[in-house]
Amino acid sequence: MAAATLPVLLPTKYLSSTSPGPVPEWKPSKYLLPPQPPPVDDTKVQEQELANSRQMLDGKMIKKARPRKTVDYFGGIGRWSMLRTTRPSGSYIPYLRPCPPQIINLLPPKAYPDNASTSLCTKFVHTSTNKIRCPVNVVTWTPEGRRILTGSTSGEFTLWNGLTFNFETILQAHDSPICTLTFTHSGAYLVSADKSGVIKYFEPNMNNLTAWQGSTSREAIRGISFSPDDRRFATASDDSSVRIWSFQDSRVESVLTGHGWDVKCVEWHPTKGLLASGSKDNQIKFWDPRTGSALTTLHTHKNTIQALTWSPNGNLIASASRDQTVRVFDIRAMKEYRILKGHKKEVCSVAWHPVHPILVSGGSEGAVLHWDLDSEDVSLSQPVIAPRATLSQAHDSNVWSMAFHPLGHLLVTASNDHTTRFWSRERPGDATSVFSGGGEKPPEIIDMSGQDDDDEAMVPGFSYGGGGGGDVQGQGNGDWWGAMSNKPVDTFQPPSQNGNSGAYSGAREFEGGGNDDFIPGLGGGSAPPPPSIPPPRSQDNSYEDADEFGRSMRGGGGGGGGRYDNGGAGRGYDSGGRGRGDYDAGGEGRGGYEGGGGRGYEGGGGRGGGYDSWNGSRGGSNDDRWSGQRRGGGGRGRY
Repeated sequence: MAAATLPVLLPTKYLSSTSPGPVPEWKPSKYLLPPQPPPVDDTKVQEQELANSRQMLDGKMIKKARPRKTVDYFGGIGRWSMLRTTRPSGSYIPYLRPCPPQIINLLPPKAYPDNASTSLCTKFVHTSTNKIRCPVNVVTWTPEGRRILTGSTSGEFTLWNGLTFNFETILQAHDSPICTLTFTHSGAYLVSADKSGVIKYFEPNMNNLTAWQGSTSREAIRGISFSPDDRRFATASDDSSVRIWSFQDSRVESVLTGHGWDVKCVEWHPTKGLLASGSKDNQIKFWDPRTGSALTTLHTHKNTIQALTWSPNGNLIASASRDQTVRVFDIRAMKEYRILKGHKKEVCSVAWHPVHPILVSGGSEGAVLHWDLDSEDVSLSQPVIAPRATLSQAHDSNVWSMAFHPLGHLLVTASNDHTTRFWSRERPGDATSVFSGGGEKPPEIIDMSGQDDDDEAMVPGFSYGGGGGGDVQGQGNGDWWGAMSNKPVDTFQPPSQNGNSGAYSGAREFEGGGNDDFIPGLGGGSAPPPPSIPPPRSQDNSYEDADEFGRSMRGGGGGGGGRYDNGGAGRGYDSGGRGRGDYDAGGEGRGGYEGGGGRGYEGGGGRGGGYDSWNGSRGGSNDDRWSGQRRGGGGRGRY
């Protein structure tokens, strides 16, 4: 009532004469339809068809274009750089809502110094495999972070694109399996070693500079590590010694002896003159590289030490052993800092995250485990912790090597199962994260694109399995922890001079041609007898007329050929030739614009050429439509 007695200060013309009603609901008037695909450009479609036809005339298969996954970290870097200039305070980070679409607002790991969960690379991205499958022993990122270099048991370097993960190049670098490779801190050179003890220098363009024997009795060199100034590097070999080499002179300066068995790994401290080595004698030794003397020895492991790695700030060192544990030591107090138990079999590799206190380890069971060393529920009296995230089926065999991208947003793993796999960070708030249920097995999708162009190209006159076709088958620069198809493919057959379309390899087929053991180009099963050239036939004028692409419109498919001889000749717009054989195996082929099919007693007639099909030599009989492919496939006509 008091509010009603207050004086009204506004003029009467501004006062509303009626009481306010309900607010009308806004309704959109434009853009009511969902997003539509772009209109089809007829010109581009015709250009694509023309390109496909030219590719077929060149004797190459048409590859189906498929989208390729990409992890674009440039967007996050740009957004973070912009935020650093506009944020109200130095510690301001926008709140990231827990929903998958917020992936576009996910910043690089360095933007979240207090949130290690933004660096768990557990989402499977891609699997890369060499054409010649062999175990991958070592993997590393190139210094600029744009490519991945792998070394395999075949002695080959393989370079993969770090953005789209596709194949770039391959190089036969060694004559024996590659055991280790590493770039200098400056990124100007690459040093690798193999199982026969040969050390090689390479430039970033993979130009080999020098090579020499780096161990006695041709023992394998298992590890290489550079000094902070890149003037020297250390090697660990199976002759139970650690050697320090002058990089410029390629000569040994000192030999560190003291291990009782094979030395499996060696790591130089990131900033100090300190070496750490792990051996098959279960010991971790620390060395002074100046004097060559052993400073101290750790006897905590119960089996072979497989891998060592320093933390980016150099205060901690992690060791992976065949006793199924990963142990972290603090060299400032020379005490055991953490014991990481979670692997079911021996641990083969270990890697530090370049930004956050996260350690990743790979085991011989194929599992990849992420460990958060900054967890608060661990005391010094009980330093055993459980993994933060588990990928129990990351690989099918031993994970020999792993490496983080210098920015920390990608993880690459190399395995004995012949694959190199890439892992990225999960989307924010994704309920289907793979590690939530213990880790799902990555899909069996292997991409070898770019490696088999030469082998997939079909040479005119040679077909896959006969006329019926065949089945186609790093270190971070910033602070760390705040301190530092199965269809038969038609092959093009050039017309012979006597007018027979495909009489040599398309109109005839051998009984062994359809054997499942037959491998194109390699043979297998029962070897087919050498083909007999059919007798010449009369010249036919069926190739006079041509369409706008220069292809004939008149040649129908040949009739069904016999088991040993005589394919038919295609003639005219509407009819194919009549096949003749020795054992009543020939049928009468009927052509046309759609291509005619043949029918015969044993061998099928050839399917004719036309506007709608590229003359697949599909034979047929009264009982089995595919018997022509096994007994005497039909000929291939022209388009």
